Amino acid sequence: MSTMSLEIVTPDGSVFNGEIKEATFPGKEGEFGVLPQHASLLALLGSGVISITKSDGGKEGVAIDGGYVKVEENKTLCVVDGAVAVRGDSESELAKALESAKELLAKASDSATAIAKVESLTSKTL
Repeated sequence: MSTMSLEIVTPDGSVFNGEIKEATFPGKEGEFGVLPQHASLLALLGSGVISITKSDGGKEGVAIDGGYVKVEENKTLCVVDGAVAVRGDSESELAKALESAKELLAKASDSATAIAKVESLTSKTL
């Protein structure tokens, strides 16, 4: 399967930058997925979780509080207000990342669905 590059940036810097197989985004009009060779588009993102399948098959989630995504055939760029990558080398680092992600989403919206999606990342990551 081919890959594409994904970069997620905030005013504070890059949160994710790498090759991926696919990603699912929390669009303002609903969730949508992107694969390599996707048609070009520009979309408004709501608060939620970007679900990423990396080129090595690993999964990762990035909680965001809204922004924009620009998709091209082999490159996707997300510009968001705030983001927390849900990853960690130890259980304590992962727990801290999950807590930060929940706080970010709680501030951005009152959506229990987005917060539940972050909590579900725990079982997939560990």
